[in-house]
Amino acid sequence: MLYSLNIEEIDETIIRKRVNKIIGNLSFPEKKTYATLLNCIDLTTLEGADTREKVMALCYKATTFREKGEEIPNVAAVCVYPTFVSTVKKLLKSTGIKTASVAGAFPSGQSPLHVKLAEIQYAVDEGADEIDMVISRGKFLEGEYNLVFDEIAAIRETCKSVHLKVILETGELSTLTNISRASRIALYAGADFIKTSTGKIPVSATEPAVLVMLDAIKDYFEKTGKKAGIKPSGGISEPWQALNYYALVHATLGESWLSNTLFRLGASRLADNILKELIK
Repeated sequence: MLYSLNIEEIDETIIRKRVNKIIGNLSFPEKKTYATLLNCIDLTTLEGADTREKVMALCYKATTFREKGEEIPNVAAVCVYPTFVSTVKKLLKSTGIKTASVAGAFPSGQSPLHVKLAEIQYAVDEGADEIDMVISRGKFLEGEYNLVFDEIAAIRETCKSVHLKVILETGELSTLTNISRASRIALYAGADFIKTSTGKIPVSATEPAVLVMLDAIKDYFEKTGKKAGIKPSGGISEPWQALNYYALVHATLGESWLSNTLFRLGASRLADNILKELIK
């Protein structure tokens, strides 16, 4: 249970000014940075029309980026629905690429906890290295913060050593203050990563939302000594967008956060567009 969590009101104007300043000062070696970004991508397919053949093709794609050039890495993970986890796990064996699965009533979060836990346990049993769950936004918006905390904590316990990414669905949380509160609830409940979005609603990742989440991660690290990761996801298809998020992480948390152990990007088209920049 989350006993107390004091959240300061977030001034959106100040956050937007900070974002603009960080992005305005963006200056990184392009090739090296693009290579890092490619290696931080969770290559994703989460459609109702997904087939085994489509998932197999995605796994093949994930393992062949390195063949395009000496300094071009593969992606970090392939993310799919639970029914495809065993297929992905087999195809990615010995590649170093993680098998990730959305689970726990993705994308709505509107199922009883026992149903969520059963689906997550299934994905873990099938071989998932990482679970991407989504919080109960309806309960959060009703002020049921302890319930949201307890659900995440129960899912954390079910995941055991499997990495847990907690999706806030920031586009449904209405305010940056709510995003800050949800970030802290997730972190203290045991999230290894906090993630912006499912990619299933019109408003996905935004720079202000990510900066607020990074502030929460920094505060959590300063208070506990524990490092948690960040995953902007949804609507990120262009290299300049990825560079913006890279800059926000660099400015807020520093160089040590800029590898796929603590920084991920959820995307499908982004990988191809970054590859084009790397092979110019």
